Amino acid sequence: MPDPLYRLVPDRPAVDQPVLVMAPEGWIDAGLGGGGAMAALISAMETELVATFDSDALLDHRARRPVARIADGVYEDVLWPEIELRAGKDGEGRDVLVLVGPEPDHYWRGFAGAVGELSQLLGVRLLVGMGAFPAPVPHTRPGSVVATATAAELAGRVGVVRGNLDVPAGIVVAVQRRFADLGIPALALWARVPHYAAGMPYPEASMLLLGQLGAVAGISVDVEPLREAAEAARQRLDELTANSMEHRALVHQLEAQVDAEGSGEDQPTAGWSNLPSADELGAEVERFLRDQGD
Repeated sequence: MPDPLYRLVPDRPAVDQPVLVMAPEGWIDAGLGGGGAMAALISAMETELVATFDSDALLDHRARRPVARIADGVYEDVLWPEIELRAGKDGEGRDVLVLVGPEPDHYWRGFAGAVGELSQLLGVRLLVGMGAFPAPVPHTRPGSVVATATAAELAGRVGVVRGNLDVPAGIVVAVQRRFADLGIPALALWARVPHYAAGMPYPEASMLLLGQLGAVAGISVDVEPLREAAEAARQRLDELTANSMEHRALVHQLEAQVDAEGSGEDQPTAGWSNLPSADELGAEVERFLRDQGD
């Protein structure tokens, strides 16, 4: 493993007990929920570079090819994918660190160790990951966020999906486990996105994630632009479902399941068992998007 995997900026800004937020590109992010939340967070504050990571060691450039900038047949520049740690302040002046860029392809243990080392050095008080997953829920009911965390009490502050499941892990999990070893609280927030809308932007997921970021970490972000975008997306979905008997039946079925779950009845939707398979999800998304035309 290359040593070190990161380089600290000499004139980096000072931070005081920051929260570290990450939503890496390339992992489960239905409706671009985590990506949209991170974009809104970054756009709401000015950030300064704290550290850069060794992208040659961490990334597969054949999977994420750099962009060649060509002018009249002459290569002017090459834009490389980067993983960076940046610092900013929220609307209340609280320090925030954001880990931006794609999910590493290599050296996950080393990367998690590097993030942990940096976090100790910078006095990080909490790690929060953000993402979204396709779930059997309708767009016509209020959305929700669940958590996975290094401690049951921390996850319980948000809510969890009950049950046991072995799933492929993302880099957020590797970083969380390293934070657990270091004694730094860490959790990941997951917005539940209607599985039939998982392949299109779903701004409500981003809005919900930022709301929970505020609740668990005290980070204040203006979500009004996302609220407006979420309302427009809901209206679009209403129009699409109104034009299809099959989609109306699907939404009504999901409404009944979610309403029963909310009433406390023992429903399979309360756990992982009723999540659609990858093939079912793909087929449903294709059917739904086919109705959108362009």
